[in-house]
Amino acid sequence: MFSHVMVGSNDIARSKKFYDAVFTAIGAQPGTEDPRGRLIYTHNGGRFMVSKPIDGKGASHANGGTIGFAMTSPEQAQAWHQAGVANGGASIEDPPGVRQAAVGQLYLAYLRDPDGNKLCGLYRVPA
Repeated sequence: MFSHVMVGSNDIARSKKFYDAVFTAIGAQPGTEDPRGRLIYTHNGGRFMVSKPIDGKGASHANGGTIGFAMTSPEQAQAWHQAGVANGGASIEDPPGVRQAAVGQLYLAYLRDPDGNKLCGLYRVPA
């Protein structure tokens, strides 16, 4: 369904530090910068990008929006979360852990990136 996800940033260098940390924690490579100054991350067939807004206005997060990243284990979700907090992100909502959902048990870890974008590391616990 998705070709990519892109978020805005007011400080690409700060975002690179944060996203390099959270994505290498789950086995991805550090981001590369394209000729327009956008950061590009590719992992497991997905593409995530970070860019200064093209309209020249300040970047802001989507109120009510969340970008979810698939994790392979609770340990990977915890490492992802810790890497984010250690590199300028903020832990939000409940601490990382298992929660019951309509689809079964989920291990969830929530962060806000340095620009306020809400991110979720999600592992689906086998039934």
